[in-house]
Amino acid sequence: MAANLIARSVHDLTAAAWFGGSLMGAVGLNGAAAEAKDPAERTRLSALGWKKWAPVQAGAIGLHLLAGLALVGDNKTRVAKQEGVGALTVYKTAVTVLAAVATLYSGILGSKVGKLAEEGGQGATEPREGASKELKSAQRQLKILQWSLPVLSGAVIVMGAQHGEMQRPANVLKGLKN
Repeated sequence: MAANLIARSVHDLTAAAWFGGSLMGAVGLNGAAAEAKDPAERTRLSALGWKKWAPVQAGAIGLHLLAGLALVGDNKTRVAKQEGVGALTVYKTAVTVLAAVATLYSGILGSKVGKLAEEGGQGATEPREGASKELKSAQRQLKILQWSLPVLSGAVIVMGAQHGEMQRPANVLKGLKN
């Protein structure tokens, strides 16, 4: 029981960090950086903030995946036999992997913006007239990703809550009877 409690806690806390960090970055960090007077500072400060957050985010994602594997291993009978649990596990895994890949790609794009920060921007993810095609492309993609990441990581949290609901005794019995 203690191992499951630890795995579940790590799984939930890391998903929360992933969601919260992504949302705060999009709203707070990128929003604040967009207010800088110097256009080069807008991109530089945003890139620096995301670079500082990246190790925490990567650690959260890695621990989330490990804890998820532990939970699936501990619940393998329910995953195999309780109606709906296996399918939800597959969907949640797919969304988690998609979110991890999107986060990694976001980091690659953020590094690109950081390297081109002196070109500046209207905002952290809004290109400026005269910026290179490379910077404009990275910023436009980041504008989409900055909102996709909280949506995807939030979906992981919601599916985790659904897994929790499926563990209620009445739901386990109902799922095993069918």
